[in-house]
Amino acid sequence: MSSGSLRIHKWKDYQKRLQRIEKRRSLLKRLPILGIISGIGFLVLLSILFAGSWIFANLNENTRSSVKGSIEGEKPLRLAKEDLPSLFTNLHPVISPITGNYVLPIKDRHLIARTSLDTSLQNHIIDLLNRSMTHEAAVVALRPDNGQILAMVDFFQDEENKGNNLCLRADIPGASLFKIVSAAAAIEARHFTPDKVLYYTGGKYTLYRRQLKQNKGRYVTKTNFRDAFSGSINPVFGKIGIYDLGKDLISRYAQKFYFNSQIPFDLPLSVSSIDVPEDDFGLAEIASGFNKRTLLSPLHAAMITSAVANNGIMMEPWIIREIKDSSDQVLYSAGPSRLANPVTGETARYLKSLMEATVTRGTCRKSFRSLRRKKIFRELEIGAKTGTINDRTDKYKYDWLTAYAIPQDDNSYPGICLAVLAVHNEKLGIRAKDIAKNILNFHFTSIIS
Repeated sequence: MSSGSLRIHKWKDYQKRLQRIEKRRSLLKRLPILGIISGIGFLVLLSILFAGSWIFANLNENTRSSVKGSIEGEKPLRLAKEDLPSLFTNLHPVISPITGNYVLPIKDRHLIARTSLDTSLQNHIIDLLNRSMTHEAAVVALRPDNGQILAMVDFFQDEENKGNNLCLRADIPGASLFKIVSAAAAIEARHFTPDKVLYYTGGKYTLYRRQLKQNKGRYVTKTNFRDAFSGSINPVFGKIGIYDLGKDLISRYAQKFYFNSQIPFDLPLSVSSIDVPEDDFGLAEIASGFNKRTLLSPLHAAMITSAVANNGIMMEPWIIREIKDSSDQVLYSAGPSRLANPVTGETARYLKSLMEATVTRGTCRKSFRSLRRKKIFRELEIGAKTGTINDRTDKYKYDWLTAYAIPQDDNSYPGICLAVLAVHNEKLGIRAKDIAKNILNFHFTSIIS
């Protein structure tokens, strides 16, 4: 290589080194700016991720019970009625026999739920059921005008069999209590009156296919709608189900009275169920209540009667009056609310006539006779419906009574509705209608004296 070529090559290498040095200098000058830009980008990305996590967490939080804020020391939020059943399911509350309040232990804190219970009445019923000699029993007492639960007691002879509250379970056949619904449909949709003439053959409390024929022969017994209801005559209501109501009407009025529907309540409440068949004998069984497929809870039974006593209006039931946290802040406060209007006021008046006949000359006549002789009860409207049926194994007898007692003067003291379920085994305990008579006597003697 000549000396000239060598000088050129060295010159080129020198220029390349200068360019590399210049690039490094330029990069070093821009490095703080790039660092700042990268840091900002990282912070933005981190903020997006944090915000997304916060939003997601808060969306999840809003689907939980608002009581969590009180548990973890955050600002307490108000509870809604629909929050209460899950709250009470998870915490297994214990009721105080003195105050009637529920104490809810949550971690290291406590919520106090003030109930609507009449503690004097509640404790009387507890004592009464403990002496009832029944296998199991349940009593619900409520005010028909506002849905307030005054007492709710269940009893089990064998404590190991005790499970969910029997007052709230809907796994018991409703028996002839369903005649209230059938009667409502017949009055409102088919214009039945209490004096309507009806006929039946055979026994009052049986239901055979031969009893469901439309005839007026030699061995036919004449009655009227009022006596058929108050005497709980199965073949009469069986024929009403076949020839007057049919599947659609029975289903419609069962739905009006909240069968197959969830009744909003503060505690977990099972759904009362009915499946109306299409065949004639199945319709007769459903309309008369002479079946083991129509299932009813004691609370629901009291509500059906409350709609009759309250001129066709069914109020939402409630037992929790108020919930406070440990700092005495109110998380929940109850108020009366109308649930449904299953029948008109006129239909309710006709139903009262039927239920009052049950007390004066029907299946409750003997049990309620001494009650009606007392002065305080002569100022009350008293109606009832009984029902009796065996379980599927014929081992136990389900003995029902639902009743109302309301003052003739609406401006005086409030009325009461009762549902009593007595479950008997081989040996009969105190009958449901006698338990109800005792409760009514105690209640009105206490508030009027």
